[in-house]
Amino acid sequence: MKATWTLPDGSTKTADVAEGTSLMEASVANNIPEIEGACGGCLSCATCHVFVDADWLGKVGDVEVFEDAMLDSTDVERTDASRLSCQIKMSADLDGICLTVPTA
Repeated sequence: MKATWTLPDGSTKTADVAEGTSLMEASVANNIPEIEGACGGCLSCATCHVFVDADWLGKVGDVEVFEDAMLDSTDVERTDASRLSCQIKMSADLDGICLTVPTA
């Protein structure tokens, strides 16, 4: 399965992502700039903030209460497309997902 990130400089990077892998883990493994995942994906740092492409928002699931609170502490102001990529697990339904890395 594939995920594509639009990077702060406007370029894109596409990578294979195994089912069940968080998109934060995939970002770190593929050296996506600005995605740190400092907490290792335990939902306590908000350093894996991404914008989910509008075509994919309905497929990634709802923002849970704690993620919602953490999104208020991101370096870049949140939007309706904001998610913490540690909370999005790759699945067949997300094959081809497109994410944008916010510009700090």
